Amino acid sequence: MDQAIEILLVEDNPDHATLTRRVLENGNILNKVHWVKDGQEALDFMFHEGAYKDAPCPGLILLDIKLPKVNGLEVLKKVKETEAYHKVPVIMLTTSDRGKRFNRVTITGPTALSSNPSISRNLPKRLNR
Repeated sequence: MDQAIEILLVEDNPDHATLTRRVLENGNILNKVHWVKDGQEALDFMFHEGAYKDAPCPGLILLDIKLPKVNGLEVLKKVKETEAYHKVPVIMLTTSDRGKRFNRVTITGPTALSSNPSISRNLPKRLNR
């Protein structure tokens, strides 16, 4: 039997994190969601550092672009450069101007770019594919 993937949500805004989790639940996405609040915490989680030494390896990463400590683009670069994570799907989340950032993001290879306000419509559909 296949195990359900675990989702890593990297979002510094508690309201956006709550909304994202609610949207997932309402879209019948019942996978376990681990929430971290900045890019350094995301790296610690993925590489089992500090408080996250027993953290699971996520099967999907929902990653905000604008993060404190380490920005989302730097986290994405590390994900895609690391053998254990380079095939893990990443959905970049942003409330910023999509045009400029999208060009920078696609070079480093995320699965998708989604604006946070549209997450309620699109995220469950994308995850159910």
